[in-house]
Amino acid sequence: MGKFIDLKDLEVYQLSRKLSQMAWKIYIGLSWEDKKTMGDQFIRSVDSVGANIAEGYRRYHHLDRIKFYYNARASLSESCHHWLELLRERDKISDEECKEILKISSMLSLKLSNFINVAYNALDKKLQ
Repeated sequence: MGKFIDLKDLEVYQLSRKLSQMAWKIYIGLSWEDKKTMGDQFIRSVDSVGANIAEGYRRYHHLDRIKFYYNARASLSESCHHWLELLRERDKISDEECKEILKISSMLSLKLSNFINVAYNALDKKLQ
């Protein structure tokens, strides 16, 4: 029987939580108006990354898992390629804050893609 890794020990999940922490620091510094127009959607999409990883990780069926991992990757794209960029363009965050989040986002994107590939390989192995 294979060794089971706790969700909290997965690097991909740890990075998603780090990203959420960074996003929350930005969110709490926004004005009420900015929270309502951009901030709420930014924090929801960032938090959705980890939530989808967690949900997929506990799914039994491989295709179900992969679907949630794809949702996590899409939420990562929404949060960092749309909302984060809007926050930066509108001078709501500094270049440095944006660069820090994009650095974590880039690492997370790579790890998440690798995580999806592992899930596909497990499915292929099971089908053989």
